[in-house]
Amino acid sequence: MGTAVITLGTFLMIEKKQFAGSERQQDRTWLPYALGAAVFAALTSILAKVGIEGVESNLATAIRTCVVLVMAWAIVAAKGKMDQAVHVDRYELVFLAASGIATGASWLLCYYAIATGQVSVVVQIDKLSIVVSVLFAHLAFNEKLSRRSAIGLAFIVLGTAALAIWK
Repeated sequence: MGTAVITLGTFLMIEKKQFAGSERQQDRTWLPYALGAAVFAALTSILAKVGIEGVESNLATAIRTCVVLVMAWAIVAAKGKMDQAVHVDRYELVFLAASGIATGASWLLCYYAIATGQVSVVVQIDKLSIVVSVLFAHLAFNEKLSRRSAIGLAFIVLGTAALAIWK
């Protein structure tokens, strides 16, 4: 039931925005990527739970991070973009580094929670980051929630709470 409410909330948050001065709707080329990310995020949690059984959570995170690092640089190299690395603006680099620190902290905490808790509950609570993301997007980029999106966000939070409480 909780998962169904979360799914409903997610669909309510997908808005049909229009381009300025045009009746065309925003293209949705991002959607398959987002769905793929969701599938791989789910696999991440399941594979981590199996792989972390006999490994300390911080060590498991470090091993995972090394694999991600090699994979990311291999993709950059394969796309022929290595020369762009030296041209990243310092301002952008600071924010990318801060994002990396936040990612590392998130992974370390999530792996500890997965190692000691129930994956299906930990993952749902982790996804409550959407509330913080929406708040920060409003503060940093002045993004606004429509009534429909706010209802969707409320469903996501309620569904997550239901899963955490009754799981």
